[in-house]
Amino acid sequence: MELPEDNFIALSYINTKLRDEYSSLEELCSALDVSRAYIVERMNKTGYRYNAEANRFE
Repeated sequence: MELPEDNFIALSYINTKLRDEYSSLEELCSALDVSRAYIVERMNKTGYRYNAEANRFE
């Protein structure tokens, strides 16, 4: 599945997947076949940073 176009909808989608299905960002990226750098860059543009300890973008 492709990530939603809107960054804020993508943020919600990613955080939900991280909470419910994946124990790390790397695992999510592998499952979605999306680079970690791409996701991090998109979320950083909206002011969110990945918190590995919480396993979510904040």
